[in-house]
Amino acid sequence: MEVRRTVPVTLEVDSQDAALLEDTIDEFLWAAQYVTDHAFHGEYVTTSKTTLHDETYNDVRETTDLHSNHVQSARNKAAQACTGVVERWKQGKKASKPHFTSPHLVYESRTATFHDEYVSLATINGRIEADYVLPENREGKPHQKYLFNDDYDITSAELHRQHHNWQLHICCTTDVEIDTPSQATTENGTVLGVDLGVNNLAVTSTGTFWTGDEFDHWRQEYEKQRGDLQACGTRWAHENIQSVGRKETGRFTQTLHRISNELVEEARETGCTGIAFENLTGIRDRTGASWGHKWAFNRLYEYVEYKAEAYGLTVKQVNPANTSRRCSECGFTHPDNRESTQFECLKCEYQNDADYNAAKNIGLRYLRQNQTGADGGAPVGVRLNSGTLNVNGDYSPAEASARTGVHAENPPL
Repeated sequence: MEVRRTVPVTLEVDSQDAALLEDTIDEFLWAAQYVTDHAFHGEYVTTSKTTLHDETYNDVRETTDLHSNHVQSARNKAAQACTGVVERWKQGKKASKPHFTSPHLVYESRTATFHDEYVSLATINGRIEADYVLPENREGKPHQKYLFNDDYDITSAELHRQHHNWQLHICCTTDVEIDTPSQATTENGTVLGVDLGVNNLAVTSTGTFWTGDEFDHWRQEYEKQRGDLQACGTRWAHENIQSVGRKETGRFTQTLHRISNELVEEARETGCTGIAFENLTGIRDRTGASWGHKWAFNRLYEYVEYKAEAYGLTVKQVNPANTSRRCSECGFTHPDNRESTQFECLKCEYQNDADYNAAKNIGLRYLRQNQTGADGGAPVGVRLNSGTLNVNGDYSPAEASARTGVHAENPPL
């Protein structure tokens, strides 16, 4: 199976080469928009790369000075964007014709040559060379793990411009063998339940918490910066608003990558064969989350999904109905079981953190769906902080599941 990792690398570019790159980006964005505008004709949208190539390639080549591979990359970018619009329409969601404004440029093997300390990039007027700006200590960083790792191949890159700063997002790939669980492992597999929320971004059924305090702090800080700049109303302020947005996205993306890595590692260390999330549809209404939180939830799920795949872990979403009101010990469901951040069952008097209780219920919901569904139902236990819980509510202590050897800290009562 192919595993893909993206490594952002800052480039050192002089003013003359920067002007060439800017002109190349402008023509690339024009080409992508031209193909997109052509794809939207009447009531139909063309998404076929072959059709779009046949109908637009010659026009773009004659109008621009782009390398032939840049023309094809622009076409692919447009086709992908158009396909995304059509998919949203099929789901009954609103979507409009894409517009390409963010300054970026796609590079493939024929338009970029990667060296140990610099990269050679094709432009509309020959090639330029740009040195990498690398951290002094690469230990444990993506540069060492992927970019300068002989086990990974560089397949493509995307150049981004943020004001006068240039960054190349380099895609590295490798092939890995997935360990297919044996029948014995499958029959004794476990699932890690994950609850998402505002106060805590993520809580697992093993009792590990990722607080939302830092996320909320920076979200409010960036909103304040945007508000102050918007009050200025100048062109400079408008450009800086966009800069603030890029910084915000970069910071949150880095944070979500870290959390997703830790979630996958948590599942691996505790011997899980699957990870269960609540269905993200309607999560804003259920949790009172902001648009920013919903974006974070979706990104986190996507990151966990593709990272878990490399280890043969299944990642799925389950129906979240009543997972916050249901007692994970006795199964009694009542709206008054939960009060703010605490859970106390009105029937059996079980008490614990409400998000932790919900995480266990999400894992149990996953088990019920799998055991009664058509996919065979591999996992039969929800991984807890000190053992496992099966679909019938039977608890097995840590001694009975010692094959994992690792358990998270006890959740707060």
